[in-house]
Amino acid sequence: MPKQISAARRTSMAGLLTAAVLALGGCATYDVTAPADARADAPATAVKAMDARLAAAGEAKNGEGTGGKTGKAGDGPAKTKGTGGDEVDCRTAKCVALTFDAGPSENTDRLLDILKREKVHATFFMLGAHHVDKRPAEVKRIDAEGHELANHTWSHRILTDIEPAAARREMSRVQDAVRRITGKTPKLMRPPQGRTDESVSAISKELGLAQILWSVTAKDYATEDSALITQRVLEQTERDGIILLHDIYRGTVPAVPGILKELKRRGYTVVTVSQLLAPAKPQPGMVYRP
Repeated sequence: MPKQISAARRTSMAGLLTAAVLALGGCATYDVTAPADARADAPATAVKAMDARLAAAGEAKNGEGTGGKTGKAGDGPAKTKGTGGDEVDCRTAKCVALTFDAGPSENTDRLLDILKREKVHATFFMLGAHHVDKRPAEVKRIDAEGHELANHTWSHRILTDIEPAAARREMSRVQDAVRRITGKTPKLMRPPQGRTDESVSAISKELGLAQILWSVTAKDYATEDSALITQRVLEQTERDGIILLHDIYRGTVPAVPGILKELKRRGYTVVTVSQLLAPAKPQPGMVYRP
């Protein structure tokens, strides 16, 4: 029996689907939800498991017998060690997800150095042609340092403009290439230009890929001004947002330290997409947009 959809999620879906119809000029019947709604709709077993991990981490940090806690507003983010670095409780923490598209590139190692120094993990939506296939060392490093591997198609073709078989190849070739390099298969995909529809959603579901859109864009493809990129990101960022940047452009990576410094000053915890959704798991075929 289908799971009942919360009122908050129904409201979010209605607004986003209307926006999708207007943007794409078509009839959209795919499912859309926001990170907060996904967390609210997480299965009880996933909630219980996450709470148990966070409680155990709290006990380990505070000493034997002191008791753990999942955190309250103002206490700072509750954390425990997970496969992607610290597991953050974005139900209580003021979280924002940091994502990078279209790499890896010659700038990626420098970006990874910055993220390592700042103890931040991000989600990398990688292109296959001339990126994953040419820079396997960077793909391995992204994975080894606890960042999230994700799919941005093989050659950045607009998935809604091509035949379903071609769209499937665009996604599956990245899946195969990343798996060959790291032994892991991405669970997330960002469609080029955010363009998706019922067919793309169905293919994504078959391939085990959730679709991730965004709420913050610096339009760094149009400027090399790092100060402007920083300003645009900070002006748009709100709790539960998803920041879209590109590690292929010259002005982007130099902007990252300032962005992270100011986000932390404002009380944000910077996370991966999957951390933002937890305790929910990304659902294949679903479109996530703040």
